Amino acid sequence: MKGRYPRCAFGAVLLWTALAGAAERFPRPDLSAAYRTPTAVYPGLASPWLEWLDMGLLALALAVAAWLALRRRSRSGLVILSLLCLGYFGFWRAGCLCPVGSPQLVAEGLATGLALPLSAVVFFILPLLAALLFGRVFCAAVCPLGALQDLVAVRPLRLSASLNAGLQMLPVIVLALTVLLAATQTTYLACRFDPLVPLLRRTGTTVEVLTGAAVLLLGIVVARPVCRFLCPYGVLLRGLSRLSWRRVTITPTTCVSCRLCADSCPFDAITGPTPEPPAEPLRHGTRRLAWLCLLAPLLIAGFAGLFARLGPGLARLHADVRLSEHFTLEQAGSAEPTVASLAFRSGTRTLDELHAATQQRRAALRRGGLWAGAFVGLVLACRLIGASRRRRRTDFEPDSGRCLSCGRCFRYCPQEQIRLHPLPEP
Repeated sequence: MKGRYPRCAFGAVLLWTALAGAAERFPRPDLSAAYRTPTAVYPGLASPWLEWLDMGLLALALAVAAWLALRRRSRSGLVILSLLCLGYFGFWRAGCLCPVGSPQLVAEGLATGLALPLSAVVFFILPLLAALLFGRVFCAAVCPLGALQDLVAVRPLRLSASLNAGLQMLPVIVLALTVLLAATQTTYLACRFDPLVPLLRRTGTTVEVLTGAAVLLLGIVVARPVCRFLCPYGVLLRGLSRLSWRRVTITPTTCVSCRLCADSCPFDAITGPTPEPPAEPLRHGTRRLAWLCLLAPLLIAGFAGLFARLGPGLARLHADVRLSEHFTLEQAGSAEPTVASLAFRSGTRTLDELHAATQQRRAALRRGGLWAGAFVGLVLACRLIGASRRRRRTDFEPDSGRCLSCGRCFRYCPQEQIRLHPLPEP
C-alpha cells in the first residue's frame, strides 16, 4: 500500500510525457492561413451527487410551493420561489431537467424497453404526485418555462370562452404527437420545437431565438401561452389536479361574490356562480346527452384515421426517412448528391436496408397514429359531454384543472384582506 501511490504518480507522469510528445496519426490538411483548428473538448460524465441534488431540490421546491399556495397563501412567496427555480432549473441547468419533456423518455422506455435514468423517472412522477395531492403547484412556481412566461405577463387580455376552449385542445394534440414520435424513436418533439428552451440555454439559431422572443412578446398580452395552449405535460397535470386531495381556494372564508378574483385571473381559470337553470324539459337534456354519446365513437374513429394518415409525413422528421426519399430522387435524376448521401454511401449500410427501415418506421407511425388519434378523439368527446352537464355553483371557484395555483387572486379577495389585516375591535 505504501508504494502504490508513488508508482501511480510516476506512471501518470510517464503517460503525460508520452502524450505530450505524441505525433498525430494523420497529417493535417493544407488549409488556408485564416483557418484555426478547434480545441478538442472532452466532456465528463455527470456526477451522481448532482442528480441527487436535482431530485432533492425538485421535491423541496414542490413542497414549498404547496405550502406557499395552500397554507401560507402568499403570492409574493410564490414569485420568489419561481425566480429561484428559473435561475437553477432554467438558466443554470439549461432547462434540461424539466418534466415537460419527460413523457418522451417514459414513452420511449415503455415502447422499446430502454432503461431510463432514475432522475428522468423522478422528474416525471414527482410533479404528477404533487398535482394529485395539492393541485398544479408545479406550474405555480417550480416550472422554469412557466416562470419565464409569468415574468412578462404584465397586461394580459381575456380570451373569449369559445376561443379558450378550442385552444385548450392543442396541448392534447401535442401530447399525442409527442408520445407517438418518442415511442417510435422518430424524434423528441417537445425538445426539438420548444420555443423557450433556446433562451434558457442561451444558444440556438437566429430563427429559434426570434421565435422564443416572439412567444415572450405574445406572453405580455396572452398570459402563459405555451403553458395553456402547447404544453403536453400540462394535460397530465390538468387531469390529476381534478382529483387532487387539496387545492387552492380563493377566499379563506365565505365568498361575497364581488367578482374581483375572476377579473384578476389572467388564465380564465375562475368560474362564477351559475344562474338559475332555464325551464328545460328533462327529455331535452337526455336527448342532448344521448347525441353526444353517439358522437363519441365517430370522433374517436375520425381522429384515429386522421392521425394514421399523418404517419408518412411525420416519418420525415427522422433523418433516415429524409435520406431514403433523397436517394429515390437521386435515382430518378431529380436531385443532386449531398454531403449526407455521400457519407452514407461510404458507410456499411446498404440502400435496401435504409429503404426497409423507412418502410418499417412509416408502418409503426401508422399503427401508433391510430392510438394517438383515438386518444385525442376520446378527450374531445369527454370535454363535450362534460360541458353539456349542468353544475350548480353558488360562489366564485377556481377550476380545479385549469387553475395554475399562482395566487394572483389572493390579494384581490376582500375576505383575504380582512384575514391579513383584521379590523380593530370597537
